[in-house]
Amino acid sequence: QVQLVESGGGLVQVGGSLRLSCAASGRTLGSYVMAWFRQAPGKEREFVAAISRSGGSTNYADSVKGRYTISRDNAKNTLYLQMNSLKPEDTAVYYCAARTLVLTTSQRDYNYWGQGTQVTVSS
Repeated sequence: QVQLVESGGGLVQVGGSLRLSCAASGRTLGSYVMAWFRQAPGKEREFVAAISRSGGSTNYADSVKGRYTISRDNAKNTLYLQMNSLKPEDTAVYYCAARTLVLTTSQRDYNYWGQGTQVTVSS
């Protein structure tokens, strides 16, 4: 019932910043809890950040806490991930995901997924 398309990935140097976007269509973004996951080369996909329907509650993985900020603009049907102070270990494909009901950090709970956007952090 919702389609998700990520954008904003690219190549940055250590310490740089990127802002990822996830555009939703098919149903209003406000109907969903939203989250970001990432998958680094040779590793399993992992939770990055999540945000409640209204944006009033957020949750971050310990590895990104203090550096990343998740936000949403329901009027624009868009989810964002601001990434600062990037490190080589942040290199991954970043995926936007959506679910109904309550906020969780488990990827098994999310029903809808975008195609991902590549983030590469150089040395």
